[in-house]
This record gives sequence, structure tokens and C-alpha cells, in this order.
Amino acid sequence: MRPDDRRNRHDPQGGIPDGLLVGILAFLLGMTLLVWTATGLAALFAHGSWPSGVTFTRTPLAMRGLIAQPHDIPGAWPGTHPGELSGYGLFWGLFIGQLMALVVLTVFVMGTLARWRAVRARRRAERVATAGERAGGVYDTGAPVPHEVVPAPGPGQYGVSASAQSGTPGTDQYGVPASPQHATPGSAQHDVPTPPHPTPASAHHDVPTPRRAAPEPTHLLEPTAPLAPTPGPLFGQERVGGWEKILVAPREARQTTATQAVRDAEGPALVVTSNPALWQETKDARAKLGPTHLYDPTHLCTTPARLHWSPTAGCEDKETATRRAAALLTPVRPTAKLDQALSDTAETLLRSYLHAAAIDGRTIRHVHRWSQGSQIQDAVRILRTNPKAAPGSAGELEGALTAHPERRDMAQQLTTRALAALSTVNIREACTPNRTDALALDSFVHEGGTLYVVGESIEDPRTKPGAMPLLTALVSSVVERGRHMAERSSSGRLDPPFTLVLDDIAAVAPLPQLPELLATGADRGMPTLALLRSREQGRARWPHDELPV
Repeated sequence: MRPDDRRNRHDPQGGIPDGLLVGILAFLLGMTLLVWTATGLAALFAHGSWPSGVTFTRTPLAMRGLIAQPHDIPGAWPGTHPGELSGYGLFWGLFIGQLMALVVLTVFVMGTLARWRAVRARRRAERVATAGERAGGVYDTGAPVPHEVVPAPGPGQYGVSASAQSGTPGTDQYGVPASPQHATPGSAQHDVPTPPHPTPASAHHDVPTPRRAAPEPTHLLEPTAPLAPTPGPLFGQERVGGWEKILVAPREARQTTATQAVRDAEGPALVVTSNPALWQETKDARAKLGPTHLYDPTHLCTTPARLHWSPTAGCEDKETATRRAAALLTPVRPTAKLDQALSDTAETLLRSYLHAAAIDGRTIRHVHRWSQGSQIQDAVRILRTNPKAAPGSAGELEGALTAHPERRDMAQQLTTRALAALSTVNIREACTPNRTDALALDSFVHEGGTLYVVGESIEDPRTKPGAMPLLTALVSSVVERGRHMAERSSSGRLDPPFTLVLDDIAAVAPLPQLPELLATGADRGMPTLALLRSREQGRARWPHDELPV
């Protein structure tokens, strides 16, 4: 609106505002409804029937009588027999109870609406920032490196450094090499400061200078210089939401990058880490956007509020049981292709145990017992007699148990090793969920929540995997659920995106779907940031997959 329009606009003539009038009418209507329902329900509870004559149209007159004499319920309803009405205590108790429930519901709706508006405003701001990033620059997520900023030659936007004007490679005012193809390690350290005032252009063009694009805004590109290798060299140059897909860095640099990535996530997030400090530093900020859950079977974090999850969840479906068994065996299975038959046998055994336990309502303790070779015939009997069992599952288990005894024994050792951590009380308790845990895990993505998966860092899981198989299975299950949600959406992707921040993923939960996530996750609305200690660590965990190295 222009200032002239604001000055010329006539002031309102007074009177009751429309909003206040509507609010008063809604309040009176609501109180009438509460009195009517409280009278009828009180009589229903006291005598077992709704009293005759207690109608909504007669309630305003009854309210007038109750205001004058709150204890005289029959006097407020003269058209109703007093024997059909309840005492004033039950009536006022129900009335106050309904009023309190209505107040609580109103506060909840207002809080939910306020949070939804805040999240929508934040997403809109981040979309604007992302659009600006794509148009003008990218964020630098690497660890800080030493650099020198050469002072600009003047207030002009396209000033060049003295080294560039003299034909010597140097750095501009943002620390970006002027001529990367000819720069030497020492050229960025010996730039001559430019004079405070620009000189005529003809005095500096005896030697042609290379043309450069206009410098990007300083808030989008941090000053860096290739003086020395950074603590975290990147695997590749592709970025997802401003972050590299894979980052190799020491613990401190990984924590800084992961913390910023978690805070920048605009939707639900899955965070995997071996560093409890990452959970401690980001949980409060993420709690403002949605519910936060922590799966910490080894109790690395100091909190009693931990999520419980059973590996048998959802294994009534044979395909789910197959994926779950593969994820549980990922940390312990041999990588040589000659051992593929052994891995397949172990996967068949564990898949059958999970499927049998799920369809018969057994717990993870039974799966642990079967994996050790005890009472396996119970699993065979369940798969043969239970109508929920997948066709042919009993025959597959019997075939794996009877054919090739030596291979069966070695496969049994793999299943035993994968579930060995269930002998620990804390881990076994973490695998015993209740109904609340199941609902929380199924709904946190829709609610914009965050799931933290924290576990010990294990470099050699094939000998002593600890809780790594359980962590891997949970992360794999959540990723698979997100993929199915993306496939069912009309656009084929999640919106807002489901961010995956996988810190020290190779030593905590070597996710079998990681190569696929890095290749296609962003297209499905599942941007993934994987942080590793070294390149060799990534090659050791995924030897048969091509990572963006």
C-alpha cells in the first residue's frame, strides 16, 4: 500500500468488531452445548436414560436458572420430571470436565498450528536459500584450512589482485585461485598488496590478464586456498543439498559437518553416529521440529528415554525377513565371492528363524536360541503348520539344515556371531519393544521427527561385531520404509526430504543400501551424507560396490 493510500483511507466508524462478535456468539453457543450435554449425560449416568424435555432449544432458559441458583437442577428444567435428573454434583462435575477437555484440545490445536506455521516458514526460507545457492555458489562443508585473503584494490566489484594484474597466478579477495591451471604452491603466499586506490586500466594491461567471472557473494562461499591438503579430502564433487555425498575427515571435522547437516535438515532425519556428542548438540534443536527418538542399545548416551526395536518386526512378510537377515549378516559375512554359497545358507537360516518367530508371535530370544542351534525343530514345525507361513519356507529351512553339513555348521557360526550381542542384558532389553515404540518408529517420518542411532565404533566386526548387526538392521529397515514411502507418493520423492546423516557409518552400521542411496537417494527425496575415516575403510566395507571415489 502506498503512503498516500494509507493517509486517505477513512478510519472505521466504531462499533463491535466482527471478530469479537463472532467470538462471543461461538462462546455462547459452546456454553449452551456444554450445559445441554452435561445435563443429559449426568442423567444418563444416574438413571440410565436421557431425560425427557432436556433439549438443546430449552437450554438457554436452563442456563439462566442455573446462573441464579446453581444447586437447583430441577428448577432449571421445569419441563422435566425431577426423578429423571441427576444431582448438581454430577452435573457440575461433567460440565467442568468437558470444559477442561475443550481447553486442552484448543491449546493442543493452537500449538500444532503454530508449529506447522513455523516449519512452513522455515522451509520457505530454506528454499529461497537453496535457490540462491544454486544461482550463486555452494557451501563449503570441509574443515577449516589456512588461507590468506588479499585486500581488494578498491570499491569496484570486479577488482583483481596485483599478482593477477602482473600476469602472476594468485588469489582473489575470496581466496579462490585466479588461474588454477598454472598456480604453484607458493604463489598464493607471496601476493603483493594492491594500492588503496585503483589506477587507470591502461597502466595494467601491457600483459594481457585472464578474464574471470564476477566474484560470488561472501555469504555463499567461504575463503579457501589450496595451500595444504585439508583434514577431510572429499571422495567426489557431487553435492546433495549443499553437502558432499561422502566426506573423509577425522572425528572433530566429521562432528562439525554432521552437526551442521542435522541442524539444516528441513524435514525428518536419520542420524547414525558413534559420537554421543552429536546427539547431545542437536537433539534440542530437532525437538522443535518434531519428535526425537534415540536407539542406543549399548547405552552410550546419558538418558533413560531410549527406543526399543525388535529385528523380527515386519518379518511376517518373507521379503522383509530376507532383507532383515541380509542386513543382520552384513557386518559378519565373508567378502570373498568363493564364500557366496556359505553366505546364502546363513541368510536362509536366519531368514527362516525371523519369519517363524514373527508369524508365531515369538520374541527375539527364540531367534537367538535357534541361531545357536537349539530347538531348531520348533522353527521347522512353525513354518510347516502355521497358515501365515510363506509357501515353501519350511522346505527351504529343512534343505539348508540337511544338505552340506559342513556348510551348515559354518553358516550356523555366522548366525550365532551376528546375534551374539543378545547375550547382553542391555541389548536384549533394547530388542524388546512395546506398542509405543512401534508407533513412534512408524510415524516419526510423517511427523518430521528425528531418529538417532548411536553405537560403538568397531573396526573388525567379523570377529566381534557387538551390536553392529542390530544397528545395521534398524537403519536398513528405516531406509527401506522411506524408499517405499517415496515410491507411493505422487511425485516419486519425499517432500520435505528425508535427510540421512551417516557419521562413521562404516564402523557403526555398514548399510548395504549405501551405494544405492548415494546414487539415487537425492532423486527420491532422501539426500545422504556419509562421513568416513578413510577411503580404505569405505572400500573394505563395500568391496563389491562402486562408491563415488
